[in-house]
Amino acid sequence: MSVHEILHPKNWKPTPGYANGIAARGRTLYLGGLIGWNADQEFETDDFLGQVDQCLANIAAVLAEGGAGPEHLVRLTWYVTDKRAYMDSLRDLGRVYRKHLGKNFPAMALVQVVALVEDRAKVEIEATAVIPD
Repeated sequence: MSVHEILHPKNWKPTPGYANGIAARGRTLYLGGLIGWNADQEFETDDFLGQVDQCLANIAAVLAEGGAGPEHLVRLTWYVTDKRAYMDSLRDLGRVYRKHLGKNFPAMALVQVVALVEDRAKVEIEATAVIPD
């Protein structure tokens, strides 16, 4: 559960795995675009789901470094090079997501891009978190 206020109009259909909006106050952490390589900046896989797994682990690590956890996330923006790979792996993607971020579902956007700066990268995720006062 989010420690922030989820903004969802009462007459709207429930959202699966994301929030339409979040209201939060406190110390803000801005995470740059993190990709699916390890702490040594080496890719261990070219598999989409494997890179998402590492990317989400990287997000959790940077959050922890800032004194935050997944419950403090208010926004994620996903950049993927293959929307079909994302859509085709939704069930497994949910499992990998919950492994690192639990059942915390911030406001999210997904954008398909032609390429990312690192040629082997299949996914890049920006995050914003707010630690309440």
